[in-house]
Amino acid sequence: MAAENQSERVGWTADGVPVSALFDDPYFSKSDGLAETRHVFLDGNGLSDRFRDGFRIAELGFGTGLNLLATLIAWNGSGAPGRLRFTSFEAFPMPSDDMVRALESFPEARAAAGPLLEHWAAGHRRFQLGSVTVDVIVGDARETLPCWPERADAWFLDGFSPAKNPELWGESLMAEVARHTAPGGTFATYTAAGFVRRALQAAGFQVERRAGYGRKRHMSVGRFQGKDGQGR
Repeated sequence: MAAENQSERVGWTADGVPVSALFDDPYFSKSDGLAETRHVFLDGNGLSDRFRDGFRIAELGFGTGLNLLATLIAWNGSGAPGRLRFTSFEAFPMPSDDMVRALESFPEARAAAGPLLEHWAAGHRRFQLGSVTVDVIVGDARETLPCWPERADAWFLDGFSPAKNPELWGESLMAEVARHTAPGGTFATYTAAGFVRRALQAAGFQVERRAGYGRKRHMSVGRFQGKDGQGR
């Protein structure tokens, strides 16, 4: 299980996009990472029509926190009553200084990021952002997800490229994602890699390929049906 001192090492492109030194992959789209997050994860899970009190989102790969901030902005703008729960599984947390620098590229997200950045710099991994409860579970998701006692209504599958980070997309982990999905729950991901889609289908998701963001031709979304096609 990854410890706090096993943090990410971040490099930067000439145009200011953070790149994982561990996986040699950018954290978000070079064209507009916030728009990508909204297209893939928020729209892909149909969140604008689903927010309600107690709604649970889970994520593989916390990264810069951009997905959380996009969700926070959408939740606050939805007028939904009650509370939202956001759980993320992250093996290699980004250093706080790099997170600050990464989010400077997105003024809308950066304007909402102050409390997140304060908690992150203080080493907090469970905290409140208004009516959103955030829990970042540090460690290898293959070890930590099986121990998680909850089930999500929507999943953001946002590990690095399956070609470079295959351990976060394997069949056994996708089965754990399914086991920790509420009846009728959904997933969305930027990848349309065949082995990922097959693993999700084998785990009980009805998988659909959709138009991706920017230069990505396709992405994947799905709804949990259960292995018998009837949910659970």
